[in-house]
Amino acid sequence: MKPTNRGYLTTTELQTLQEKTFSIPRLQRVLDIFIFCCYTGLSWSDAEKLKPSDIKIGIDGEKWIIIYRKKTDSRSPIPILPQAMAIIEKYKNNHECLVKNRLLPVNSNQRMNGYLKEISDICGIEKSLTMHLARHTFATTVTLANGVPIETVSKMLGHTSIKTTQIYSKVVETKISEDMKVLKSK
Repeated sequence: MKPTNRGYLTTTELQTLQEKTFSIPRLQRVLDIFIFCCYTGLSWSDAEKLKPSDIKIGIDGEKWIIIYRKKTDSRSPIPILPQAMAIIEKYKNNHECLVKNRLLPVNSNQRMNGYLKEISDICGIEKSLTMHLARHTFATTVTLANGVPIETVSKMLGHTSIKTTQIYSKVVETKISEDMKVLKSK
């Protein structure tokens, strides 16, 4: 298999989306869930089935999402970053979530991706926003580019092999530059 170049959002693009507020509830909800996935690495199917009981106290005494991935049935422990926790809090009393015993009001993948296209057009982001792009953004921009080891990223993504993580993520050039500066200083 020839490796493919997976897309992801840059820090600036992610920040642009985080700063955007929509007066149209459906777009705001989709944007919130997309950002949640950018900060958790969850796929659409895992975000859609997420329940309040999937939040547990982790080994460090903080809140974690601990699930078994739908695709691989492998354990995926994810410490909850503040950006993701804010979205969880926002929807904790949402009627749809309470009725379905879900953490977030996630639409079908097709509908989410359709609304994300609308959001990218409005925000001036030229990349094709999809729910899977959020997962790639977590792997690259949120974790690897900030020095999180690939083994840790692999575990949070619920991959059964680091080779899978290497396909889904790439080390961005800014990280290479930072690492080489450290080497030069030695």
